[in-house]
Amino acid sequence: MAAAARNPFVGRRAMVTGASAGIGRAFAEQLAARGCHLVVVARDGARLDELATRLRASAGVEVDVVPADLTASEELRRVVNRLAAAPAIDLLVNNAGFSTLGKFATLDVEREANEIALNVVAPVRLTRAVLPGMLERRRGAVINVSSLAAFLPGPNLATYSSTKAYLNSFTEALHDELRGTGVRVQVLCPGLTRTEFHQRAGIDASGRPGFAWMSADEVARISLEKLQKGSLVVVPGWMNQVFRFILHVGPRGPLRRANGRMVRQ
Repeated sequence: MAAAARNPFVGRRAMVTGASAGIGRAFAEQLAARGCHLVVVARDGARLDELATRLRASAGVEVDVVPADLTASEELRRVVNRLAAAPAIDLLVNNAGFSTLGKFATLDVEREANEIALNVVAPVRLTRAVLPGMLERRRGAVINVSSLAAFLPGPNLATYSSTKAYLNSFTEALHDELRGTGVRVQVLCPGLTRTEFHQRAGIDASGRPGFAWMSADEVARISLEKLQKGSLVVVPGWMNQVFRFILHVGPRGPLRRANGRMVRQ
């Protein structure tokens, strides 16, 4: 019993979206290492199969693979229906997301809509699917992976920063709704993290200093540690915490314009 108290994830079951790479993959690996069974979701089924095979062998946990494009409403519905039919989910990690880069008026509006679908609609639908069961059992948690971009509108990242601001507001509201129920929520706001994110978004971050970066493993580890302590808004890394403070106290207009110039560069 004491060991289980120290490790609340052992024997539980988590769903992680965007688990094929980056922070989502790090969450899956660290949860498996803690004895947590997994449902992993992403578009890349081959990567998920490789991850599942490795985690089953190394950690001895169950890993269900669900290839799905969560920007497609019918595939998202399929994952929601699976949540209703599968064993209870004790932890949902809404990690899947992407960003576009450029002036909004020049961007493909369908891709912008897909960005909103993945970054906002999918977490809302999946969270709504798991919460009733968690409330009935009086235990469970949801981690919504946001970004430092949530704290300041981002010119040239207008849709992305707006979706992350939504996640922050949504999660903080849920926190108060769920007070006293035994169900926890957390919004995780990483800064520069060594993943495929920037490359896929077309953002050149090569000029950022090395000390500003964190690994996906560090981000996931801090998130899980803070979840056990009940932390609501988690900004991993001292550099990111300093940046958040500056965004909080600094003049919003000049900071917003500086943010836009930095992204363009």
